Amino acid sequence: MSSDLTIVDHPLIQHKLTILRNKETATGHFRAVLREIAFVLGCEATKDLALSEVEIETPLERGHFPYLEGDKLCFISVLRAGEGLLDGLLDLVPSARVGHVGVYRDPETLKAVKYYFKVPGKLETRRTILVDPMLATANTAIAAVDALKDAGAKHMKFMCLVAAPEGVDAFSRAHPDVPVIAAALDRELNEKGYILPGLGDAGDRIYGTKQ
Repeated sequence: MSSDLTIVDHPLIQHKLTILRNKETATGHFRAVLREIAFVLGCEATKDLALSEVEIETPLERGHFPYLEGDKLCFISVLRAGEGLLDGLLDLVPSARVGHVGVYRDPETLKAVKYYFKVPGKLETRRTILVDPMLATANTAIAAVDALKDAGAKHMKFMCLVAAPEGVDAFSRAHPDVPVIAAALDRELNEKGYILPGLGDAGDRIYGTKQ
């Protein structure tokens, strides 16, 4: 298992993740809770942003206080399920640039098929966080990172809700320089490439489409 895997075990995240796992959780509630989790995961994913000091005046006195140094953030969503995490990240950093990578997993071969790619320019100057709720076989995440590196991205992290050991291993072999931030590492994949115990198909649960 990769040493670059971070599991964010904050009690509130684990509580909210259980709500998402519950098959009885309605679509609207699922979407709202996912957004809340993304906000907290985003705090973990951005905790190494550089700080400098700025001089300001409080209502009582002048002083020097921490201020972001100016790292340019870019959030990249893997369509379509990544949009559920993207909203929470933009609540945290509204000024971040946003890109989209359209990749789907062929249900027969489980291989990644790319169909869309639109990202901000000068990715090499930006800290990039790629988001997708599930890291299962990792084929989709690997293909997305491949495309981002081809576009110039150098400083990347991958953020998800739930990962499988098989996916973490495959992703780490393909991209050992890209840390993974997740809310949980689940037991295994089933024969169809779904995470167990997991939470089902995240995209279907976010948008209320047929599973």
